[in-house]
Amino acid sequence: MTIGVIAMIPVQDGKGAEFEAFFTELAKQVRANEPGCLAYQLTKSRTQPNVYKVLELYKDQDALTHHGGTEYFKAAGPKFGAVLAGRPEIEYLDGVG
Repeated sequence: MTIGVIAMIPVQDGKGAEFEAFFTELAKQVRANEPGCLAYQLTKSRTQPNVYKVLELYKDQDALTHHGGTEYFKAAGPKFGAVLAGRPEIEYLDGVG
């Protein structure tokens, strides 16, 4: 069963470009190395200028678990931590149909 993830990420004022650059590098690694990740897309809120949402879709739980355990994902944490305005909110979704 597919698994969806929506990560809501608040970013500090003036740090959006830096966050987007970090995320672009992470997304390249994910797309190149994770065949079980079906979608990994950064989006930006139209109503809250410092809020980003990552839309993720994984083939199954194993693919999601693999994503969280990769070295490049773990290495991205400190970079993101320097620009965040608060703790990300993560929602997990089960695919239907």
